[in-house]
Amino acid sequence: MADGPGRTSTLRRRGCWGWVDLGAGLALVALLVEWVHWAFSAPGGLRLTAGGVYVAIATAVLWAWPAARQGIGWANRITLLRAVFIALVAGLIAYPAFIQRHAEGIAALALLALLLDGIDGWVARHTHSATRFGARFDMELDAFFIVVLCAALVALDKVGSWVLVIGLARYAFVGAGLYWPWLHRELPVSYLRKTICVWQVATLLVCLLPLVTSSWAVALTALAAALLVLSFGRDLVWLWRRRRAPLRDSVF
Repeated sequence: MADGPGRTSTLRRRGCWGWVDLGAGLALVALLVEWVHWAFSAPGGLRLTAGGVYVAIATAVLWAWPAARQGIGWANRITLLRAVFIALVAGLIAYPAFIQRHAEGIAALALLALLLDGIDGWVARHTHSATRFGARFDMELDAFFIVVLCAALVALDKVGSWVLVIGLARYAFVGAGLYWPWLHRELPVSYLRKTICVWQVATLLVCLLPLVTSSWAVALTALAAALLVLSFGRDLVWLWRRRRAPLRDSVF
């Protein structure tokens, strides 16, 4: 038999470990926040903002988790670690004065999250544990990370609010798919798309540094936005040409 008491018990144990992983992530957020308080006199509200962002991410993970509730796996644990760092950066956006005083530290934290972005995929491939859930988790976290970095630049008054277009472009694309289902077709793997995504994050991260002036930040983010238009335009052309073909699968 494929299913039975033993199988059910195993899945429950794996599901419990998933909850443990998410809880451990929340505990790590709390520890990092307390360390930032102790070392840099961070605003007291950081506990609420960073913790709230992480809880929102964890809730989304639980909502999208496969029905079998299997263990989260090492690759997804690394992605979850990225979520911890991103939640901390996101929580600090509410305090622009603090970010201005510690821009190098914020950029270093964001850089660590960016470096982990390559490690989770490597682990998934080399442990033969790649899943659609893991790919989706990684992709959604990348999109949110870009929004966070854009919002940080706006909070620092280095770039106008137009830069949020870079972060919100993908969400607009997903929303458009509600009206045009052919936009939900799974796209082929593209190294150009991945490169442009990394370029955007790296550009936004560099622009956080104090040595990058507002004028340079505007120029660099404008270039990142142009590359984003190129990437989306290329994908839209590919999708448009196949809009009448039956949808067999979707990433959404």
